[in-house]
Amino acid sequence: MFRNFIYFIVVLLIYTTYQPSSEPNFKPFDTFLLFVGLFAVFSALTWMQFDHLKRRASQDSLPRLDHKFNLLVTRQAVSAIILFTINVYGLSLPSYLAAIELFARVPTLQALLFLGLFVVYLSIVWFIAHGVYEHIYHIDIPRKSYVASNILFALPVLLPWFFLSLVADIIHVLPFDFPKRALSTTEGQVLYFLIFLFAAAIFGPALVQKFWRCKPLENNDARTRIESLCKRAELEYANILYWPIFGGRLITAGVMGLTRRFRYILVTDALLRYLEPDEIDAVIAHEIGHVKKKHLVFYLFFFVGYLLISYALFDLMILSILYTQPLTALMEIVGVHQTTLISAMFSVVIVILFLIYFRYVFGYFMRNFERQADTYVYTLFNDASSLIRTLEKISLTTGQPPERPNWHHFSISERIDYLKKCEQNRAWISRHNGKVRKSIAAYLIGIMLIAAAGYQLNFGETGRLLNAHFIEKIFERELKRSPNNARLYGELGNFYYSRKKYVEAIWAYEKAISLEMNSPETLNNLAWLYATCEDPSLRKPKRALVLAEKASSLEKSPHILDTLAESYYVNGMREEAIAAGKQALELARDNRSYYEKQLEKFMKK
Repeated sequence: MFRNFIYFIVVLLIYTTYQPSSEPNFKPFDTFLLFVGLFAVFSALTWMQFDHLKRRASQDSLPRLDHKFNLLVTRQAVSAIILFTINVYGLSLPSYLAAIELFARVPTLQALLFLGLFVVYLSIVWFIAHGVYEHIYHIDIPRKSYVASNILFALPVLLPWFFLSLVADIIHVLPFDFPKRALSTTEGQVLYFLIFLFAAAIFGPALVQKFWRCKPLENNDARTRIESLCKRAELEYANILYWPIFGGRLITAGVMGLTRRFRYILVTDALLRYLEPDEIDAVIAHEIGHVKKKHLVFYLFFFVGYLLISYALFDLMILSILYTQPLTALMEIVGVHQTTLISAMFSVVIVILFLIYFRYVFGYFMRNFERQADTYVYTLFNDASSLIRTLEKISLTTGQPPERPNWHHFSISERIDYLKKCEQNRAWISRHNGKVRKSIAAYLIGIMLIAAAGYQLNFGETGRLLNAHFIEKIFERELKRSPNNARLYGELGNFYYSRKKYVEAIWAYEKAISLEMNSPETLNNLAWLYATCEDPSLRKPKRALVLAEKASSLEKSPHILDTLAESYYVNGMREEAIAAGKQALELARDNRSYYEKQLEKFMKK
């Protein structure tokens, strides 16, 4: 089931790293035909493969069938991710919605639409797989419940992103400048995200338990035993709930919540029905162990660790992609837009980084945390015989072989063997706890080193020099290929200006204008440099005014009118500066306080 979390996170990364090109790759009708055709092919291939597995089921043993079924489900889920990626990057479907004002103003709605499309693809896989699932495992569960459980179990992983994105959309729509300016800075974005992340971690379980349609466990013997065990372990919680995952037919339990007020203990109907009272106690003791060992807190920090790694490597990844020689050749062969290809390559890199981190780093800690929770049973009981019997029952009832490996759990056989070792020698418990402590210490040291490197790369002199070197080499390479590309010279001018290399910036802007005289952005940028340059010897007020008037005749944007007003001002034309400044303020939707200050400056005598 945890694989479903990974699928949704990967798809979210793919979508959020997409940068729409200026125009789609295909015409609308061709795009529609390709979309429908790919949908039909995916559905047909999924049905054929599961039907083939069902027809050959009688020829294989249960372990082989279990392996084949799970492999096929995973393969088709990955195919769904690939199909989704083709829809976004190949067919450029988001580009068709970008022109709709509602989606442009509230991008979260468009993202939800595309995430919904992916849910449809996965639902097709689960809908078709249901018959094979029942046939192999002999578990009676309605198709609707099987599909819904797979979806509902995974969707809560998207809730933090949804509220984070929605609140950001609302901030950008509201007529207040301060929160917009705060979110436009790196520090503001990081602070906003961290506050939201910790708020979601604390209050989120209250929403998730509603989302999963959990209900309070009625007052009965099972509830009394669970309450008594929690009291004995000094574990505070908000409620004990039925967990209707897969119709309650799985023998499983869970715990979620960092604080007592929003902490919930979850149990399924099958757990209460098929386990003996002492076996239920063992399962609950395992879940209590997760809380007592602070595993839920560590999971939160592991997620923050991934964000730190991504942030530290972000600029380096982008520049490496741009610097890659095969990129330009690939654009020429495939014929896709540069923006689309760059965002596609970045998406691939960020997804690979995510999979490596969660499969090997996060997975390592999950497996060892589960073992630590298993051994916590000895804190509350004299032996682990009840938990061992429970694990054996889970293996028998699910039909899954006990030796089957798992990226986030040790296999059932490995778990049982370790518990038996602890039965013979309790030193194995302290040995494993020591291993976990050392692993966490090593992880934290590694994250701090990465954070320090990331700070240097993004804010330090090392990062600035490295970025400048990469960018200059990229411009040199591209200008050799396209020596008459006015846009490239304009971007080069922007780069030199940001580095305060004003002589080089003037040269690049003038070159761009000589190649393309009607680019309002290049005209505007050079006009601003001539009007306001830090080096007085490079200022040319009259030339600035000529360029600014030309730019404003081509485009009436607030920032271009502001440059025109500044050019009038430095030429002593105060009334004209005030008029242009007022016009810029009237058109401005964002950062109005800046234009107000500019107007105040022009009006001072």
